[in-house]
Amino acid sequence: MAYIGGQDRPVGDQAEVDQCPFCRAPTLDDVDGLIVARGRSAYVVLNLYPYNPGHLLVVPYRHIADYTDLTAEETADVAELTQTAMRVERAVAGPHGFNLGMNQGSAAGAGIAAHLHQHVVPRWSGDANFLPIVGRTKAMPELLGDTRDRLAAAWPTPGPGTKG
Repeated sequence: MAYIGGQDRPVGDQAEVDQCPFCRAPTLDDVDGLIVARGRSAYVVLNLYPYNPGHLLVVPYRHIADYTDLTAEETADVAELTQTAMRVERAVAGPHGFNLGMNQGSAAGAGIAAHLHQHVVPRWSGDANFLPIVGRTKAMPELLGDTRDRLAAAWPTPGPGTKG
């Protein structure tokens, strides 16, 4: 409900960098920013308002809104981090599947349209139930900080010559 009410969400499609939670997160330490891993040109962070436990976002450091504005390096980094996120989620939480996607623009459902981000949502058979409809809430089995710690501990160590 905090998200729906607009808490910590920049206003409009062209929110300034100083309002952007995706620009602010990498300036924090990993635990406070809920950052699971950092790549060369993008990072992986837990969604503050997850659809499911372990819902991750792969976010370029650069404040851009459109997928077509990514450089070749950023595109490769986002893809590699997404693949690694799926591997780590499988090892840590054993999901049965994933939803991957980017919402481009407010009309497409982007909550923060000004800063591109890819969703990596682990899914389990039968993970949808009546609670979100009747109770207008979703039960989360652990705190976001605990989820971040488990995923970060399982993230592979970067190879030589990589930032992270």
